[in-house]
Amino acid sequence: MHLDDRDHRILALLQQDCRISNADLAEAVGMSPSALWRRVRSLEEAGVIERYGAVVSPSAMGLQFQAIVHVHLTRHDPDGIVEFIRAVENSKEVQECYATTGQADYHLRVLCADLAAYNRFLEGFLFRLPAVASAQTNVVLRTIKRNRPVEV
Repeated sequence: MHLDDRDHRILALLQQDCRISNADLAEAVGMSPSALWRRVRSLEEAGVIERYGAVVSPSAMGLQFQAIVHVHLTRHDPDGIVEFIRAVENSKEVQECYATTGQADYHLRVLCADLAAYNRFLEGFLFRLPAVASAQTNVVLRTIKRNRPVEV
């Protein structure tokens, strides 16, 4: 899909405030509300807009412990990888998971209430997955940049 200047403006405004009304968004980009609605709908259907949501403060939710976990697999058989991915997708503690190149096979961003909860996550979940050989934890001391909008 080719994105024009109006599409870029729509995307920038929606990333700033996804609750903006259709009428206000239409006015901001100089379109009629019906034409804007069709344009946004086409951006959604093309997969440019993946979803809408709210940014929630982890600490306000009682999640004071955050870590980046570098996971090493024992083997790379397809069944073990599928089981690992499914388990991670269903874990409430795992906020993000990336398969990467380099020393670790996967990198997880994990949120827990505290260190004890994180230890339970490791022992009761991560280390019980057959494909996991080891994990290295980097505790997040402070968040510098989070949820940055995609530049359009």
